[in-house]
Amino acid sequence: MAAGGTGVQTTRVATVPNVLSLLRLLGVPVFLWLILSPRLGGANRDGWALALLVAGGFSDYLDGKIARRFNQVSRVGQILDPAADRLYILSTLVGLTLRDIIPAWLAVGIVARDVLLALLYPLLRAHGYGPLPVHFLGKAATLNLLYAFPLLLLGDGDGRIATLAKIFGWAFVGWGTALYWWAGVLYALQVWQLIKADSVT
Repeated sequence: MAAGGTGVQTTRVATVPNVLSLLRLLGVPVFLWLILSPRLGGANRDGWALALLVAGGFSDYLDGKIARRFNQVSRVGQILDPAADRLYILSTLVGLTLRDIIPAWLAVGIVARDVLLALLYPLLRAHGYGPLPVHFLGKAATLNLLYAFPLLLLGDGDGRIATLAKIFGWAFVGWGTALYWWAGVLYALQVWQLIKADSVT
């Protein structure tokens, strides 16, 4: 994990942050199975799906703290962590959309940002650059979304708790989506500045 971390990078692969990111990746298909179980004719497993979402959000926060605190920032982590984040978000969007908890347009809007940024990677490679470090704003956006999804799942019901969860969940969705696109714009500007500097030299 490296949330735009600076400083010395370790060459180790088997670090605690990387293991946490890997576990988050492995949790993606499990979450999809849990949340889609009712649509597949199985039992309702929303409680387990909610627990896995909470664990994923907490691990995303924890691996960054550990990486910076114990100097375990690694190049592998800088690639693995955002990949885990994006797949986790994608799987959650698919699950919540198929369950009619969120509208399809929201899922498309969030995914479109990642698609547009993915189109910039060939430009970076063509100029000799790898993926840029994750910006703090992007991590804040991801955390907002990872907080929002468990709340929206919890809000898929009746009662006062469900109502409050839905209100706060949609608030986090609004903040997270806005920050997600803002971070994407900043990333695109970084790419443009690098390419522009190369063309000048």
